Amino acid sequence: MSFQGRVLKPAILALSAAAMLAAAGTAKAAQVGLLECNVAPSVGLIITSSKALACRFTRTYAPTDYYVGTITNFGLSIGATGAGRIVWGVFAATHELGHRALAGHYAGASANVTLGLGLGANALVGGNRHSLGLQPLSVNTQTGVDITAGITGLTLYPAPGPQH
Repeated sequence: MSFQGRVLKPAILALSAAAMLAAAGTAKAAQVGLLECNVAPSVGLIITSSKALACRFTRTYAPTDYYVGTITNFGLSIGATGAGRIVWGVFAATHELGHRALAGHYAGASANVTLGLGLGANALVGGNRHSLGLQPLSVNTQTGVDITAGITGLTLYPAPGPQH
C-alpha cells in the first residue's frame, strides 16, 4: 500500500466514525450557535497530542461567551503543526443555552492530515450532562507535517477576565 493509502485510509475511517457519532449524538438537536477556536501549535507524540485552545461562542439571542481549554487526541499522532483554527456548529436539545453553558468535557472522534496545509475534522459530544454536540461546520486549518486519527477529548473552561 502506498504512503498516501496508509495515511488517508485511517483518516477517512476516523472522519466516517466522527460523522456517525455526531449524527447519533445530536439526532433531535437544533443548532444554537457557533464555536470558533484558535488552536496553539503542537507536537504529536505517537500515542497522544494536546493543543491549547482559545474560543468564542456566538449566538443570536445572547452575548458572546469566551472559553479556554485543551483538545487532546489519543491514537495515531505523529508530527508537528503550527497554529490553526477549528469551527464547530453547537447543537443542543433546547433552542437557547445560558451563559457559560459550553464549559465541560467532550469526547468523540477526529482525523487530521497536514502536509504543508492541513485538513481535518472533530465531531464531539459532551458538555452539560452530555447534552451538547459539536459538529464541524468547516474543516480545521493548520500548517505543518502531521497525521492524527483517534479518539478526541475537549475540555472547555470559561475564559478568565474581561473579554472583547
